[in-house]
Amino acid sequence: MSSINYVTEAGLQKMKDELQQLESVERPKVINQIAEARDKGDLSENAEYDAAKEAQGHLETRIAKLKTMIANSRIIDRSKLDTSSVQLLTKVTVRNVKTKAQMTYSIVPDTEANLKEGKIALSTPIAKGLLGKKVGEQVEVKVPAGVMTFEVVEIALAIQ
Repeated sequence: MSSINYVTEAGLQKMKDELQQLESVERPKVINQIAEARDKGDLSENAEYDAAKEAQGHLETRIAKLKTMIANSRIIDRSKLDTSSVQLLTKVTVRNVKTKAQMTYSIVPDTEANLKEGKIALSTPIAKGLLGKKVGEQVEVKVPAGVMTFEVVEIALAIQ
């Protein structure tokens, strides 16, 4: 049984676009590569054929996974989000208590995380530690480098 996958409208569209690309462009390419390799004769020692079949397997697995994710996706209603505490689709500015450095993160579904854009997945240690916290609260977060203490400075809706 698959779990519900909460996404933004943009995240769902990105998955649909990828699926469409894989089915309409990549799949025909792989099928063509298999046909070309098959035309070269003996399949028992044909590395090109083996490679093309393996690529097809990976492609079909990704297509199946995307279809499942799309089928189980639920778009988050941004109008019902509350910025009084940190939650999914909020942008939170935190201050490292020790170094006084400030960082801003948007808490997003796992499928939409992109650290370069400041989007951290809901399942990360920092996001988990910040969930439910309000402005002014401090939180200790266990990260691979040890334990870090953050103070929540500001909470706003993440712009998607």
